[in-house]
Amino acid sequence: MSLIVAEIGTSHDGSLEKAKLLTDKAIEAGADAVKFQWVYADEILHPKTGFVNLPTGKIPLFDRFKSLECDISFYEEMKNYIHSKNKLFVCSPFGQRSLRELISISPDIIKIASPELNHSKLLTDLANFRNKSSQKMSVILSSGVSKLADIEKALEILGTEKVSLLHCITSYPAPEKEYNLKLIENLSSIFGVDCGVSDHSLDPVLVPVLSISCGSKIIEKHITLSKKTKGLDDPVALTPEEFAAMVHAVHQSETVLRHYGASLGKEQIINQMADEYGKEMVSQVLGTGIKKLAPSEKDNYSRTNRSLHYLTDLKKGTCIGLNDIAILRTEKELSVGESPFVLDSLLGKKLSKDVLAGSGVLFSDFMN
Repeated sequence: MSLIVAEIGTSHDGSLEKAKLLTDKAIEAGADAVKFQWVYADEILHPKTGFVNLPTGKIPLFDRFKSLECDISFYEEMKNYIHSKNKLFVCSPFGQRSLRELISISPDIIKIASPELNHSKLLTDLANFRNKSSQKMSVILSSGVSKLADIEKALEILGTEKVSLLHCITSYPAPEKEYNLKLIENLSSIFGVDCGVSDHSLDPVLVPVLSISCGSKIIEKHITLSKKTKGLDDPVALTPEEFAAMVHAVHQSETVLRHYGASLGKEQIINQMADEYGKEMVSQVLGTGIKKLAPSEKDNYSRTNRSLHYLTDLKKGTCIGLNDIAILRTEKELSVGESPFVLDSLLGKKLSKDVLAGSGVLFSDFMN
């Protein structure tokens, strides 16, 4: 049976009451695990990163993330609440502080989101914790807006023991035709880990069911009480009714696999979906199995992923220290910086020119 993860993320808006209601709806719909996001705005974005359009109007994206910050007690209460329902608590940290605090409450699974796949410091801290622990904590690593080399580098740091991969397209919504679900089998074979799908497409059934035919062991979908509320992911999330329909369809497909066996069962699932959605659509969703950036996420590569950014305006001649640069998402308006993996090599170097807060850190900014 696949692990079905209901991604609440930040759709609770900081309300415990809403978080518990979403949890109840997710579990009633058939989720095995409920997932949250441990947000500190300054671990994700620079204040100058740009704006986001919400139903309530246009606001700075940094301010929106700031409004989603919660105390440790919030996540600990939600973990205990989910455990009282005999389900798993999953959570994504976005930086070193949120990771430390998340580890302190002992989640069932830590999920590393796609934009953090190249967050070298986050991955290293998590690997160090796992290596020191007598029993390694389970990790799910999402691989949207990434290349094969990015996944390989992340797994070199984390290792593969009790690590699973999620194939994903970092686009909201993600076009079903671009999902390339055959990649699930290939990633599992290449890296020797269980693989699944994190689905941001709008259809509640097509991608999840076809992923089962491709050997998916995990299915993650956002859930919301309403697609019209102000949660950042609510427009692409499933309502509880849609989530329940997805779970039912997935379990039906798993029954087909058990009854007919892997090869014939896979054929049965694909044929059934072709009858409902058309052969051409199903063929496109299954794709080639070759790992490459999807058309809808190509422009997000390097802007959604992490790079180095200046925290403040700095003058020529400044000797760079840890408090001067950070590993952030570029997102809306800022320039892209160098890879987080080169951060340590830049410490102690002197600037050859004035630089602006938020701009990407480049090798050309420094004296030889």
